[in-house]
Amino acid sequence: MNTRKAIVNRIKELCKERKMNIHALSLISAIPPTTLWNIINGKSKNPGIVTIKILCDGLDITLAEFFDTEEFNSLEQEIR
Repeated sequence: MNTRKAIVNRIKELCKERKMNIHALSLISAIPPTTLWNIINGKSKNPGIVTIKILCDGLDITLAEFFDTEEFNSLEQEIR
């Protein structure tokens, strides 16, 4: 699995835990819905750390909490 896919999976997981949809996440984090959908649908190949931090602020979690999962800890090397 690559990093982009792990980010998408984590966003979906956090929304599911909080029983919210992507639109609700967009509202609480003040990220335009199109930006969030571009991340989810793969149009945004490299979501920026600032965008992820803003999502975390909306979810009331830290960046460390966002990335502290087995999925991120076991990512394969991106550079080949």
